[in-house]
Amino acid sequence: MQRIVRGVRHVATPYPVRDLPAGRHVELPGRGTTYVTDSGPKDAPAVFLLHSVLTTGLLCWYPSIPQLNGRYRVITLDQRWHGRGIQAEGFDLRDCADDVVALADVLGIDRFTAAGFSMGGGIAQLVWRRHPRRVSGLVLCSTGPFFSERDPHRRDRDARIGRILRPIYESLPRPSDASLDRPAKHTSIWATKQFLSTPLSHAGDFGEGLGNFDSSSWLRDIDVPTSVVVSTRDHTVEPERQQLLVDGIPGARRFDVDGGHACCVIGVENFLPPFVAAVDAVALESPVLVSGN
Repeated sequence: MQRIVRGVRHVATPYPVRDLPAGRHVELPGRGTTYVTDSGPKDAPAVFLLHSVLTTGLLCWYPSIPQLNGRYRVITLDQRWHGRGIQAEGFDLRDCADDVVALADVLGIDRFTAAGFSMGGGIAQLVWRRHPRRVSGLVLCSTGPFFSERDPHRRDRDARIGRILRPIYESLPRPSDASLDRPAKHTSIWATKQFLSTPLSHAGDFGEGLGNFDSSSWLRDIDVPTSVVVSTRDHTVEPERQQLLVDGIPGARRFDVDGGHACCVIGVENFLPPFVAAVDAVALESPVLVSGN
C-alpha cells in the first residue's frame, strides 16, 4: 500500500523538470543515431549517465543532471530502442556498452565515469569489461551482477507481452521530436511523453537482453574506483543482490538510499545526496583526460 501511495503522490506532485540541457541527435559512425545531452564544463571530469529499461536518458536522470553539471561534464544518451535511440535488430547490452564508447569518441572524451541505474548499471559494467582503458570509475545504482529476466518464465512472459503490444503500438503515433522537447505545464505530462517514446512492443527484446547479462564471474577483475548505490526498499533488484556488487568488486563503497527501485525519480530527494557523494567518491579520484574534437 505504501508503494501505491508513493506512486500516486509522485504523479500528482512529481519532482519538477528544471534546468535541463538541450539535446541533439548524434551520429555514431557505423552504428546509428541517438539522442544526446552534453552539459557542464567541457574540461571537467566526464560522467556518462546510463538509464534504466523503458525510460530515456532524460526521464531517468532529469533530477540528477543539474546536481552534477556544475562541476562535471554530464552526458546522457538514449539506449537502443529507447526514446530516440538507435533502432537496430535485437537488443544486447553489449551493443549498448559499445555505443557509449562510440559516443565518447565522437565527443572527444578519452576516459570517463560510467554511472548506471538498473539496466544502466549492467551497461556500465560492460563498458568497463569491453573497454577497460576508457573507464576511470563506476557508479552502480539499484542494480546487480544479473537481472531477474534470466528466469526463462519471465523472459517468455515479456516476449508474449511484446507480441500482444506490437500491433497496438504500431497503430499509435509516437511523440515527435518537437513534442518531446517542448516544455509541458506539468512534469507528469512531460514524463508521459518521454515514456511513450519507447516502444513497449520491444518488451521481449529488452527482457532477452537483460536476461543474457551476468557479470558474476568477472566482478573481481574490476580495478577502477567503484561506488554502489543501494536502494534499501527495492523489490525489483533486491538489496541482497545489489550487495553482491559491494562484496564482489574490490574496494567498492556502498551508499544507501531509503527508497525503492524508482528512487532516481520517486522520492528523489533521498536519492540525490548519496548519489552525488557516490559520484564524487570515484570521479574525483581520477584525472580528466580529454582528447581533441
